[in-house]
Amino acid sequence: MLFRRPYFGALNVLAIQLLLVLVNNAKFHSLREPFVFSDFEYFTDALRHPRLYLPFFGVGRALLAGGGYGAALWAGTVFEESLTAGAGLWLASFLDLFEEAPVDVNMPLLPFLVLSGLIASCGLVVSVLCGQRRTDLSFDAVRDTHRLGMAAALWNYGVQERRPTESLRQSAPFAGHQSSKVIAEAMPHLIMVQSESFFDVRRLVSNIQSTVFSTYDVMRSEASHHGQLCVPAWGANTLRTEFAALSGLNPDVLGVHRFSPYRKLALEGVASIASFLRSQGYRTICVHPYPASFYRRDRIFPALGFDEFIDLEWFRDAPRFGSYVSDLAVADYVRSRLEEMSDQPLFVYVITMENHGPLHWEKTNDADVDRFFKAPPAAGCSDLVAYVRHIANHNAMLAHLRTTLNTLGRPAALCHFGDHVPIMPAVYAHYGVPAGNTDYFIWRNLELSASLDTDPGPREPQALSAHDLPMLFLNSTAVFGTSPFACRQTPGGCRSVAPTI
Repeated sequence: MLFRRPYFGALNVLAIQLLLVLVNNAKFHSLREPFVFSDFEYFTDALRHPRLYLPFFGVGRALLAGGGYGAALWAGTVFEESLTAGAGLWLASFLDLFEEAPVDVNMPLLPFLVLSGLIASCGLVVSVLCGQRRTDLSFDAVRDTHRLGMAAALWNYGVQERRPTESLRQSAPFAGHQSSKVIAEAMPHLIMVQSESFFDVRRLVSNIQSTVFSTYDVMRSEASHHGQLCVPAWGANTLRTEFAALSGLNPDVLGVHRFSPYRKLALEGVASIASFLRSQGYRTICVHPYPASFYRRDRIFPALGFDEFIDLEWFRDAPRFGSYVSDLAVADYVRSRLEEMSDQPLFVYVITMENHGPLHWEKTNDADVDRFFKAPPAAGCSDLVAYVRHIANHNAMLAHLRTTLNTLGRPAALCHFGDHVPIMPAVYAHYGVPAGNTDYFIWRNLELSASLDTDPGPREPQALSAHDLPMLFLNSTAVFGTSPFACRQTPGGCRSVAPTI
């Protein structure tokens, strides 16, 4: 009906379906998850931020697909005549009847109307049958796609996303919460660092120099809590871990919103650790050196309770490492805000960017291997060298923050965690595929540890889920006395988020 050319119309539908299959396969290869309804948004994101997406789909494949579709459009309109050609003349002939002038009108409109009626009738029948059938969704994308098929899974996920979210938003752990009496003389600064693609890669590779994780190891040994973190993302989809760590909502209760909570759920406003701390007198700041509109963060973060969102515009002249703003530049900004003369405590949520892929596009050399490895990694694993180089820079960022917080002369606490494991297919093919767990620690500076009169460590590692991280962070600082927030350690370690299919 849209193209008025039946052969071209049929081929066009098949071409679009082929594109979805290719994108699905590319996504599953990199992220071990099939294409879902919310991923349609990434087609426009890929045009605005091509470096984040095209390297994993393939630049050559993208150019071939775009050029091939353009050629098909041209061929379809040139070599197949429209069924409605002359329909305008048929309509205009009514005016000629009043002038009793004979008009020779070609009327191919009738077959088009018959075809349109047939399509509409089939659509009505399918809609009735689908409406009578009860579809049970597990919101396990692999299981639902295998059971229903891609088209049906996409349709059902789209329908689910349109349902009201009021009851879900009211169930957020921070919704309607009141704090206990403050027991500290000065409320501490609270910092959360969501480190891009950070995990302890030494679980896979044993020949990494100890200097790469030197400060990380020191802070982990001083931490009140540390261990592996179960995150609801594998290889990408930072916003899933981000939303869990801010809202405290378990992804298992989010339904279809677990895949992209910023599309609708968070946009409508969800109580978070930021909104809670703001109600207790904190100034809440999010720092992310990337365009503010990506993932709608410029609209989402005010709805989550942030007073300020410091995006890429603030880092226009900041030093970069690779394609993105360096982690050290972000640490410099955090230090400048913490050292401002103000009695108001700060809650700063940092989302780093330096270590964002594509890692396989970065250039490395023998000097990098000698500096960061005890022995060269396996052949074809240059992306591992690039990754470890970024981790060394992030280690320097942690050293900067540790010094800053220990010299503030004011209580402060730092919660550090990774959002997901990086995308490194060649590395995983050689060393094994990680389950998807990242790592976290909660560290308190000297002033806060002294005020709590506790021994900061060492402690046994504790597995934790990302949605329990904000509650544990508040509990560990004891800012609000005996905290009403409950957090649950994950028994038996973290579950894998990487399907083995």
